[in-house]
Amino acid sequence: MILRALICGLAAAVLLVQPATAQDRRVAVTFDDLPFQTTDEVLCDPTRLMKTTEDFVAMLKPLDTKGTAFVNEGKVCEVERSSLLPRVLKVWLDGGLDLGNHTFSHINIHRNTAEAYLADLDAGATYTRAALEARGGRLHWFRHPYLFTGETQEKHDVLAAGLAERAYTVAPVTIDNNDWMFADVYRKAEQIGDEGLKTRIGAAYVAHMTTVLDFFEPYSAEITGGREPAQVLLLHANSLNQTYYPQIHALYLARGYRFVPLEEALADPIYQHPDTYVRAAGISWLHRWTRTDGRPIRWEPEPPAWIVAANKAPASELQGVANAP
Repeated sequence: MILRALICGLAAAVLLVQPATAQDRRVAVTFDDLPFQTTDEVLCDPTRLMKTTEDFVAMLKPLDTKGTAFVNEGKVCEVERSSLLPRVLKVWLDGGLDLGNHTFSHINIHRNTAEAYLADLDAGATYTRAALEARGGRLHWFRHPYLFTGETQEKHDVLAAGLAERAYTVAPVTIDNNDWMFADVYRKAEQIGDEGLKTRIGAAYVAHMTTVLDFFEPYSAEITGGREPAQVLLLHANSLNQTYYPQIHALYLARGYRFVPLEEALADPIYQHPDTYVRAAGISWLHRWTRTDGRPIRWEPEPPAWIVAANKAPASELQGVANAP
């Protein structure tokens, strides 16, 4: 009840400053880097990882995001993987989320051959596929780590062919937002026990997500001739979103979005748009389509300068960097 009241209150507050829209706004929420963005110590401790997972999914469940979460099976240490990972994935599925493959080790295609990348992808399907098939489902979603799709035409084409041969559907991203950067700074604030700084980071994160939407909504409509397409939001499973995702959810509700499954979002005609983008960068599919259409990319807002600086600093220097003029 408290969580629902918070969401309703936040939504009402945003509505005071956000005009009503006639757009049919839809968003599919996705979470990358399961089981969780945390330390290796937690990832290989059954008690701590299960508690972390249960708390995160318990936060999501009443919000009914209809989300999809992407798994790096190699994040869990080998000695615990066969017993712990199925339990973790069961929590996510019980919470009403779908699952996809994010490769075994979050492999970087720029530093590996396409063949090594596909082998890592195959290794990352073992427990996720079994968890889905046990419920009558199937593993078919794939999300590229770093959103890297191949920096050369040859790599790009081999990866695309390999995914097609394996009957994967690529989960594109339209709303990219650097939440991982805020999350890194938030984890450092947790390490040093600075509650005030954690609150400041969270407030900056929510404000940034608002400016990102302000940018991507009209930008996406340029590709479709004025209609905002169904969006795919990229987030990560981490302690920042454990605390602040309800406010992000409320932001989307207040702007008239319906939360839809990934499959429904990808039924929007925009996802059939040709994509000829081949570069050493992981970027929103809106940018890829814009470049394919021969128009210049306009980049989304960057995080605040102090967040960027704090992301590069060790935890021991965090307070000095964050409070610098």
